[in-house]
Amino acid sequence: MREEMKLVFLIGDGMADHPIPELGGRTPLEYAATPHMDEIARRGILGLARTVPPGMPPGSDTANLSIFGYDPRVSYTGRAPLEALSMGIPLGDGDVAFRCNIVTIVDGVMEDFSADHIESGYSEVVIGELSRAVKEAGVEFYPGVSYRNIMVWRDYPHEALPDTTPPHDIQGEEVSRHLPRGTGADLLNRIMDLSRESIAGSAAVRAAGKKFRGAPVSAWLWGCGRRPSMEDLGTRFGLRGHTISAVDLIHGIGRAAGLSRIDVPGATGYLDTDYAGKAAAALRGLEDSTFVFLHVESPDESGHEGNLAHKLRAIEDFDALVVGPVLRGLARFGRYAVLVLPDHPTPIALRTHTPEPVPFGALWSDGADPSLADRRGTGFSEREAAATGLYIDEGFRLIELMINKTIQPHRVGP
Repeated sequence: MREEMKLVFLIGDGMADHPIPELGGRTPLEYAATPHMDEIARRGILGLARTVPPGMPPGSDTANLSIFGYDPRVSYTGRAPLEALSMGIPLGDGDVAFRCNIVTIVDGVMEDFSADHIESGYSEVVIGELSRAVKEAGVEFYPGVSYRNIMVWRDYPHEALPDTTPPHDIQGEEVSRHLPRGTGADLLNRIMDLSRESIAGSAAVRAAGKKFRGAPVSAWLWGCGRRPSMEDLGTRFGLRGHTISAVDLIHGIGRAAGLSRIDVPGATGYLDTDYAGKAAAALRGLEDSTFVFLHVESPDESGHEGNLAHKLRAIEDFDALVVGPVLRGLARFGRYAVLVLPDHPTPIALRTHTPEPVPFGALWSDGADPSLADRRGTGFSEREAAATGLYIDEGFRLIELMINKTIQPHRVGP
């Protein structure tokens, strides 16, 4: 009986970028020391993939849906319902979920979309206070990880959804120009206004502020959608496996895809995350499964901050503490395949996501299809990936490439 292949996806969220003058016109991926991703580019194949379909917003939700193997044009229903699914929040057919960020707004300006990466214990107190203050029928709040929380509007009374703005897209801008608009927006804006008052006046929040790091000022509602419905990866490809991430979005997509989550206690979604713990968990997870999707958030967070030093450190830590150990550990499984890529670019200069194609590297223990053998690079970067001529226009087909070691059709040149 042929040995079962182990498949690992390693996602460095937001690693891709634009050339930066301070780096001599190189991108962070070109400048950073990434010997293990470079090894994949040299031994396997290297190319570009469009993870965000034309016309869709370049969010981590749409991009990661693609990497999981789902066409966002068909499967996407909104970011918040995916996170709600991960958190075990039941959603009925008439319910709408919203992402509820805890943010810092100063003099009407979005100063920090994460409230200084508020600690989860502090955020839970804030969400509890907000739950007590908001008396709207059918509105419920659920604490998540750090600044990432969920609000559910039960039996949403409208067909159309409101138009909302991700807070990480408007750092340094006046929030009044980006408030929710359209159907249902009046209630959302009332809740956001009330959140500032209830948080500022809460003795419990003040007490928590002395114990935990973070300076929350307000709740920000966005990313709404209804319950998703997707065919699982077991049915589609015979895959069974796990997700590893500090982000509920990834676990939510994974759950919809039929995967189970592995929680790593030190996973924070920031520079202090337990990279090594995630790598070790991935290798343990492969012992009873065929697929692991490992996601690291820290390069994206650094891009949103506009912090070049942090982004370089996050990329190098991802390579040294995740990609390297996973590559070494896979050897004991015999047959394996590994894919490494960002989900989307998060350029330092822009501090938000962009929809350009991203570099991907793929390596198989028994070699690539001969038709792809010349699609190699000397290093893992945007420029090197473009130079190979391998371009996957529909990013959701990457999973087919990894399983079949070939993809039809594929296009040469973007």
